[in-house]
Amino acid sequence: MQMIGEIGVLLRKELVLEWRLRYAISGILLYVLSTVYIVYASFVNVPAPTWNAVFWIIVLFASVNAIAKSFVQENGQRQLYYYILANPTSIVLAKVIYNTLLLFGLSLLCYGALGTVAGNPVKDQGLFALGLFLGSLGFSIAFTFISAIASKTNNSGSLMAILSFPIVIPIIMSLIKLSASALRLIQDTAIWKDILTLTAIDTMLIALSFILFPYLWRD
Repeated sequence: MQMIGEIGVLLRKELVLEWRLRYAISGILLYVLSTVYIVYASFVNVPAPTWNAVFWIIVLFASVNAIAKSFVQENGQRQLYYYILANPTSIVLAKVIYNTLLLFGLSLLCYGALGTVAGNPVKDQGLFALGLFLGSLGFSIAFTFISAIASKTNNSGSLMAILSFPIVIPIIMSLIKLSASALRLIQDTAIWKDILTLTAIDTMLIALSFILFPYLWRD
């Protein structure tokens, strides 16, 4: 119960900080909408395979921009204050929950905007929504933990890009295959194996975060 209370307080803190720094989320929304407009202005008709690739490119870069600030924006004094008050597991779990909800909202916004201006080729809405959620969760866990590592260095932006690339590759490949099935670009009879693979990746990442973050937090 104590951990649930801590997570609730930390989530409320994240919302307050996001509201105070509205320019950050506004910049991300501007990036998503401007990229979608460029796609609309560049293509007369967007083929389904191109739509699938463009969608995940937009979501991936929006995820990086949204989560890069998770720990980088917090100075050492604030982190020490959190260390005294809260359990490190509660801190990383609150960050992951908040970032997952944020990314899922951005993904839905991107889906709605891109579907409006470039057509909506998705045939299986339920499968595509499941892919959005699992992708948001995977990106949230990976980028949140990498942001914590990068915040301990002077060149945090470059380090985050270097560390995140090999981690997100299996996630993005699984998502592209899952969404291709939702668009009926491929007939995958083993779709549940792909879903289980993506779920296993997310589970492994969150388990590693729970194990390693307390040691990183004490540094």
